[in-house]
Amino acid sequence: MEFRKRIEELLNEFLVTREDLFLVDLKISAGDDITVILDGDQGVTLQDCLDASRAIEFNMDREEHDFSLQVMSAGLSEPLSAPRQFRKNIGREIQVMLNDDTKIEAELAKVDDEKITLILRYRKPKDIGKGKVDVEEEKEIPYSEIKKALVVIKF
Repeated sequence: MEFRKRIEELLNEFLVTREDLFLVDLKISAGDDITVILDGDQGVTLQDCLDASRAIEFNMDREEHDFSLQVMSAGLSEPLSAPRQFRKNIGREIQVMLNDDTKIEAELAKVDDEKITLILRYRKPKDIGKGKVDVEEEKEIPYSEIKKALVVIKF
């Protein structure tokens, strides 16, 4: 069996037993360095990473195929990519870079399988008279238009 297929199979078998976790990314370099990035509905613990690592490592023969394995959680610096990742961040401020390089920073309000909905809040000049008014509007963005999306970290 092809090396990558075997790793994917072992990883999928593990994830079936842990429905709260999901795969964000699987990278295998030319030198067979395996990097698995996981995320979870309630986050990912060190034990989760150890369990995933063991599920792969204990079922592979290093005599047959030498490899290195790294299992980690998706950190705050990792872009959001899967609808499930967006779902777990509803209510948080995110920054979205669109394919045309436009940047939008807004609250993530809704998520479905095709798009996300953001709540934009800003001030604009009044139509009549001086001063500004607060504006709140919803903007739907299909996943196909998103180049990169990050959770905004505020202290």
